[in-house]
Amino acid sequence: MNFIHCPVPEIQCEKITLEDGTRYYVTPEKNKYPSITTMLGHFSKKGIMEWRNRVGAEEANRISRAAASRGTKLHTIIEKYIGNEDMNITEPFQLELFKSIMPYLDYINNIRLQEKYLYSNHLRLAGTVDCIAEYQNKLSVIGFKTSSRQKRESQIEDYFLQATAYAIMFEERYKIPVSRLVIIIAVENDYPQVFRQKRDNYAKRLLELRDLYENSSQN
Repeated sequence: MNFIHCPVPEIQCEKITLEDGTRYYVTPEKNKYPSITTMLGHFSKKGIMEWRNRVGAEEANRISRAAASRGTKLHTIIEKYIGNEDMNITEPFQLELFKSIMPYLDYINNIRLQEKYLYSNHLRLAGTVDCIAEYQNKLSVIGFKTSSRQKRESQIEDYFLQATAYAIMFEERYKIPVSRLVIIIAVENDYPQVFRQKRDNYAKRLLELRDLYENSSQN
């Protein structure tokens, strides 16, 4: 499939990653905003620590490394596929994961942004969006995820909050509203999952968490 690209002007930001993994973006106006993933990750630290204590540091590190590697590699393959580039997949496991979600990727077209920086002065947040494009002919923020098992929609609130932030950032920067969120999850040894939601269902919660994060950072 040959994907059509309708790119909007690229935003130039400086991305800063600290030793603890915290990420910030410096905007063209010299504002320094935390990444949306850093902000959301702040609220999951307690759960992550409890999980690490439960399974042990060595096993937790192994699982985390495997998940990060799986996600990074698949993201690269997807980026090349919808960018109309040669993918050159050499690992059978990655090929299997990619093939499982390829029919859903083929619903994407008229791509505005792919792996590009966005920020919002209203949200005081920034980030790198996976994709903003038409999905089944409707402009959407599209997130690509991987998982070792099937997810329930109640388990992926952070994915929708992240996508909501990108939708608000995109509208602020380009004056083009994006009302739909699409999350595509490649699942190891299982069927892929596609979740759809409306941006407005998550905007209020996003602002609540942003305020809590800023208040905690000031204390």
